[in-house]
Amino acid sequence: MTRPLISLLTDFGLRDPSPAIVRGVILGIAPDAEVIDVSHEVRKYRVRDGALLLWCALPYLPIGVHLAVVDPGVGTARRPVAVRSGRGDVLVGPDNGLLPMAVDRVGGAAEAVELTEPGYRLPMVSTSFHGRDIFAPAAAHLAMGVALDRFGPRIDPAGLVRLDIPDAVASDGELRTDVIYVDTFGNAKLTALAADLDRAFGAVSPGDRLRAELREPRGANRAVDLAWRTTFGEARVGEPLLYEDSYGRLCVAVNQGDAAAVLGLHEDMPIVLRRAR
Repeated sequence: MTRPLISLLTDFGLRDPSPAIVRGVILGIAPDAEVIDVSHEVRKYRVRDGALLLWCALPYLPIGVHLAVVDPGVGTARRPVAVRSGRGDVLVGPDNGLLPMAVDRVGGAAEAVELTEPGYRLPMVSTSFHGRDIFAPAAAHLAMGVALDRFGPRIDPAGLVRLDIPDAVASDGELRTDVIYVDTFGNAKLTALAADLDRAFGAVSPGDRLRAELREPRGANRAVDLAWRTTFGEARVGEPLLYEDSYGRLCVAVNQGDAAAVLGLHEDMPIVLRRAR
């Protein structure tokens, strides 16, 4: 791109002026920047939601500076950081697990710094709006070409906080996974990727049926049969199905319905998939 790119992802919402303020600070420093919004509707304080949305979006964004703020620990000892990816992006945000999933998708972390240099912050730093006072100025100066090592001391990328997300476990004829996110359609995204399905079951054809055991921490486990579908159009209206979403992640859905409501799915629910008998 001929103009520097800065993307924004936050849980600020659109009711209050916070997103516009962040954009204003950025444009005051980098007036030629192209600022694009990934989302400002991450659920409040849900760091994992923000991490997943950034993981989905980042490979499709041009190389640039990507500012992410879902920061329930704002004002505490958690570090403000900037991380350069192997692809060449710089991600800016709190060191609370928000950034590493996305960094991993664009080449991993090549280097990282803690944002401590006062010259790249606003003159007054509040205890509750680091998106405005620390992260936006840093993102803007980075987009203008300021070298990463001028923002503060280098830190070991291996020491960045990572979210505790259980890995999917694939064995012969069985796939253990968890619901990680429910989207606006009620589709339940799983921790398992499509490659995990292949490892557990080998080739799966459209229409093949899998039994999903839905495990509740309290109460009886339930089971539901899901058809493997490559498109929603292959399924009857109201049919439960398993499919690969546009990011390579396995999802449980109900065609033209809300799978979370219909099937009683919720985040962090363990699911065991086996072939239906």
